[in-house]
Amino acid sequence: MISVIVPVYNVENYLGKCLDSLINQTYKDIEIICINDGSTDNSLNILREYEQMDSRIIIIDQKNGGLSNARNIGLKEAAGEYIMFVDSDDWIDLETCKKGLDVMLKYSTDIVMWSYIREYGNKSLPKSIFDNDIYFDKKDTKEKIYRRLFGLYKEELSQPENADALVTVWGKLYKSELILKNNIRFIDTKKIGTCEDALFNMEVFKNVKSSYFINSCFYHYRKINTSVTSRYREDLYIKWDNLYELMNKQIEDNDLGLIFNEALSNRIALNMIDLGLNVTYSNKNTRDNCYELKKILKNSKVSKAVKNMDLQYFPIHWKIFFYFIKRNLIFPVYMMLIIMNKLRGII
Repeated sequence: MISVIVPVYNVENYLGKCLDSLINQTYKDIEIICINDGSTDNSLNILREYEQMDSRIIIIDQKNGGLSNARNIGLKEAAGEYIMFVDSDDWIDLETCKKGLDVMLKYSTDIVMWSYIREYGNKSLPKSIFDNDIYFDKKDTKEKIYRRLFGLYKEELSQPENADALVTVWGKLYKSELILKNNIRFIDTKKIGTCEDALFNMEVFKNVKSSYFINSCFYHYRKINTSVTSRYREDLYIKWDNLYELMNKQIEDNDLGLIFNEALSNRIALNMIDLGLNVTYSNKNTRDNCYELKKILKNSKVSKAVKNMDLQYFPIHWKIFFYFIKRNLIFPVYMMLIIMNKLRGII
């Protein structure tokens, strides 16, 4: 049986499509664990309507505790041999469970992964990660998947937009024992800001013996303009400092070496994009925002990562951005971030 874990919070406009894609899976031996995380809209009523239609739906209703907490509750409830995560504003193709499980059983892997489509309402953009179906043995899983969770390395920097393409917990089928045996859980984002998926998968993949990537887009990731990612978070760079400490600790504790260190350094530098965009979301004036950017760049981890970043692999517009950052040219950096922010609202 596959346990599908679905955290639910204020998604009344999208929940039906998500649940329809799950109850109509061609592979029927699934349980759908829906954790209503204190929704204040009609989400809980929608869940109850679907519960009446399909006995495989399990509803857990709780006070709001955040995404990580909701997923952890789902893991505690899960009874299946396999686990899949689906966000409640997204949906999956109807043969996702069958195709994922077929591959897992055929190759005896611990994890099966697949690509996804970014859904913008009026258009769909497939995300390209690898060019073919690929089997990864233990060595390849460590070098090409596990390491990539820490950051991009060398030629991978030619596609910096793919920095987090593999870190999500959705778009994957896990063997339950891999998670439960090692007592792996999600960390509260109140401590680390974001990237709870990356830390979770780091704990998972360090124990993986083999994995498989299916070069098909089974998962549909809905891009919503009102997303929480577009809200200003004053302490984000402080929380990400905590995140980097946890990632660095994993490198040291597992003696992962220089390539992992360089990958993490590249992640820290690339995250200047998101830290900078976060600054533009504030209601402060240009002068104050530029001061905030300058303060972030003075952070010892960030300044070291930016200094060490090799720009030779970058597309030209990324080279220009990081050229300005390396030379501490704050105003041009800020103006490029303003342009990026506006483009994000268009595409």
